[in-house]
Parts: sequence; C-alpha cells; structure tokens
Amino acid sequence: MMDMEWFPVVFFTFKLLALSVGMFFAIKWHYDQGKKNADKKAEQRAVLRAGGKVAAIFIVLLVSLGLLTYFFATRLGLDLSMP
Repeated sequence: MMDMEWFPVVFFTFKLLALSVGMFFAIKWHYDQGKKNADKKAEQRAVLRAGGKVAAIFIVLLVSLGLLTYFFATRLGLDLSMP
C-alpha cells in the first residue's frame, strides 16, 4: 500500500508541467500569428462586411417570400388558421 503514494505526486507534477509547456507554446503561437497578420485585419473586415451584407439580403428575401406566400394564400382563400 505504501508503494502507491508516489503516483499522485509524479502524475500531477507531470500534468502541471505538460499543461504549462502547452499553454506557453499556444500563447506564443497566437502572439506570433497576431504580429504576422496585422496587415490582414482590413481584409478580414471586408470579408466580414460582405458576409453581413449577404446574410442581410438573404433575410430580407426570406421575409419577403414569406409575406408573398401569405398574400397569395389569403387571396386564394386558403384556411390559414391554427388548429
């Protein structure tokens, strides 16, 4: 029973060391990527702006299609009441 008391000490020490090294390299990689891609921020903003415009146009078209469908359904005399 006394032989197993060293396991938690070694295991948690190794775990702490491995997570610390991994965290250091993750932070370093993100920092380096931020410095490298500083000039690409304007390009990313343009892509996000274009994506927002496409999403807005899609929503407007979707709402207008729903309203057009409702208009034709009421004009044709379809029963649109909920059961």
